[in-house]
Amino acid sequence: MKETDQRGRHRVAVTGLGVKSPAGNDLAEFWSTLLAARPVAAPISRFDASYLPVAFACEVHDFDPSDYFGPKELRRTDRVVQLGFAAATDALHHAGDLGADPNRCGVVVGVGIGGLWTQEEEEKVLYEKGPTRVNPFLIPMMMPNATAGTIAMRHGWKGPNLCVATACAAGTNAIGEAARLVREGSAEVVLAGGAEAVLTPIAISAFARMGALSTRSDDPAGASRPFDPERDGFVMGEGAAFLVLERWDRAEARGAEIHGEVLGYGRNADAYHITAPDPDGSGAVACMEAALEDAGLGPADVGHVNAHGTSTPLNDSMEAEAIVKVFGGSPPPVTSTKGVTGHMIGAAGAVEAVASVLAARDEMAPPTANHERTDPGVTLDVIAGEPRRVSGPVVSNSFGFGGHNATLVLAAAQL
Repeated sequence: MKETDQRGRHRVAVTGLGVKSPAGNDLAEFWSTLLAARPVAAPISRFDASYLPVAFACEVHDFDPSDYFGPKELRRTDRVVQLGFAAATDALHHAGDLGADPNRCGVVVGVGIGGLWTQEEEEKVLYEKGPTRVNPFLIPMMMPNATAGTIAMRHGWKGPNLCVATACAAGTNAIGEAARLVREGSAEVVLAGGAEAVLTPIAISAFARMGALSTRSDDPAGASRPFDPERDGFVMGEGAAFLVLERWDRAEARGAEIHGEVLGYGRNADAYHITAPDPDGSGAVACMEAALEDAGLGPADVGHVNAHGTSTPLNDSMEAEAIVKVFGGSPPPVTSTKGVTGHMIGAAGAVEAVASVLAARDEMAPPTANHERTDPGVTLDVIAGEPRRVSGPVVSNSFGFGGHNATLVLAAAQL
């Protein structure tokens, strides 16, 4: 089998997947929840949120960080690190015995905000008990790169180690930049993904004040409604997902099971507004086109699109228009998993990359939960109701505050 792509670059194999998400903490549960389009938004249970403007979210349940950390480490790590390290470690176990030189193994993590829970808790300590009682580990617990550093230290990986902080595009950017490291020969193996755990009072209050969150408090499960005309905002989520990206030739040489391939990656900026997308979708169009060009594919080669699809009025309208501009009047089927999982900010793109690899592998795209009808005038074929048989590469989009755009092209393993 050819070990390089049409440009002579190393092919990038996906040999491991790991996920900790509101839809499930292992691949089987995660995938079955998506295929069933079973929304998981519910009243917040981790703390009393009754006084907040929005008191529901998509939480990660049944996750025990003590399965991955000792008591001392638990006290010195924020939930974002715990979720991220757990998902990365699961992906590493899924990949099997890598037998790789630690100096040639890298880590790239996308994080939107970082250890916000710890920061909020320690601010209370400061104001209530004084500066001498602030946790001396506050800085390493709250810094966005803590997840990347922890993964490398715990597994002894000494290659490139990066943290990407591009808001809601971070997880997708992390995987794309990691794929570039493998392609260009800077690393042989990279653990790449995203993590986020910002279900906190200040974050929920701030997003609500922006008008970004759904206020459908009487029906949390039905609140995230991508591309539906009744959508009124996104639902906050938390979680983490990681992929093991490996040079194709070494994956084959060690007899690894290859679950998929990263074919292409595009990234750019709207340069338009700090929170709103450019309404004409020009940045998203250029980003998708760049990813397809990087993959050596045309629009007709794509099997389906895993949309950013946040369930906000502005994002979904922009993305729908951009997809039509890229793919023409009959675009491929479109799905958004955020109807099930909510929006996990920096982890979203990584979670959706895992879903895209599974969809390409199984030739089955999950339906968009809560999508009852499509906006009038939008010509998208939104997958809803039941899973859809699909084949071919998947375009996975992420768009973040700050105007950050990122797109991956992912495919089933062609051995």
